[in-house]
Amino acid sequence: MTSGDEFLGSTGPYAVDVPWWSEMGPVVGWLEELLGVPVLVLRLLDVEGGAGGRDGHVTYHVEALERPASGLLDQRPVESRVLDGVEPLRSPWAWADGLRELLDWANGELVSAGRPVSGPVEQRRTWNLAGLFRLPTARGPVWLKATPRFAADEAAVITAFAEIDPGLVPTLLGVGERRVLMEHIPGEDCWGASPETVGAAVERFVGAQAVVASGGSGGFGDGAVAGVRDWRASVLEAAVRDLLDGPLAGELTEREVRGVRELAGRWELLSECGLPDTLVHGDFHPGNWRSDGGAPVVVDFADAHWGNPVLDGLRVQGFLPESSRAAAALDWVEAWKSRVPGSDPARALDVAGPLAHLTYAVRYQEFLDGIEPSERVYHRGDPADEVRAALRCAGIGG
Repeated sequence: MTSGDEFLGSTGPYAVDVPWWSEMGPVVGWLEELLGVPVLVLRLLDVEGGAGGRDGHVTYHVEALERPASGLLDQRPVESRVLDGVEPLRSPWAWADGLRELLDWANGELVSAGRPVSGPVEQRRTWNLAGLFRLPTARGPVWLKATPRFAADEAAVITAFAEIDPGLVPTLLGVGERRVLMEHIPGEDCWGASPETVGAAVERFVGAQAVVASGGSGGFGDGAVAGVRDWRASVLEAAVRDLLDGPLAGELTEREVRGVRELAGRWELLSECGLPDTLVHGDFHPGNWRSDGGAPVVVDFADAHWGNPVLDGLRVQGFLPESSRAAAALDWVEAWKSRVPGSDPARALDVAGPLAHLTYAVRYQEFLDGIEPSERVYHRGDPADEVRAALRCAGIGG
């Protein structure tokens, strides 16, 4: 625990009922009850046990926004880990000053919009990929999201889709560098989505992607979009080669590397399927949709890029029960077939399975390259795991 430049002490351990390291609600709630002052979690310091971003014993750096009464915290020798000097890859919201600046910006934007914050800010998530906060106002909650330098420009992507289908994406209330304020979306996240909900989400999103691909939104048709990476087939193919020759050179066996190189021809086969390059969500699954019973609203565009939309068609299947995947695939195939009659989206799904894993290997390496050392535990080993998943998908032994 710190308050400004002062180390206050430490407390814990204690149990929480949510296993995910990035979920801050239980952590903040327990500490505020203990200390009687508002607090915000800045960053993860250490993890013992656990894996995949969950479970184990996690140590956080927490900032007290007011000084608590004395005697409530232990004095343990952890100052060096908490108050270390400048870390160039640390997220802006993982510094006390950066977090205050972010919240001050959000409050100023909402005041200017005639909708000031009306109560305590609720910190929902914080980790290397995002800081997410719920801000109460008299006209309902507003969501503040901050993202790192290697994330897509979510405001640009949301704006592009909103020009085509305003109800498809969140309503933006404020935009800044690597930050957005969004209107609350009623309903629930669509985990456990019914086949009807999946079909509605796929149809609606593909419809917007097809318009974007045709150049029907903000000049996006040529793929030259500020803040959105170019991940067309040739670019990704080169990125995979760089990954094999660089960061993964010591993690993969020679046989595994040869196997990945054998997959290179699939990029051309995918291009031959006739699907247009467009804005790709990059993490298009039911957890990133919200619905109150109607067609889902799509959120979280931090992984958006310009490329082949087959990645989204595959991603949604990976988050569904096996019994529901064939129907979701058919929904996606029919949605694209109706909009690009000469294309072969079904073949694209067959060809692209291993390529999707290679794409995520490249993305996970971007995470590791862009975050501070203590937070790499979230993603360590993920690039190599995705490469091996690509080989299994293609039926190539490692």
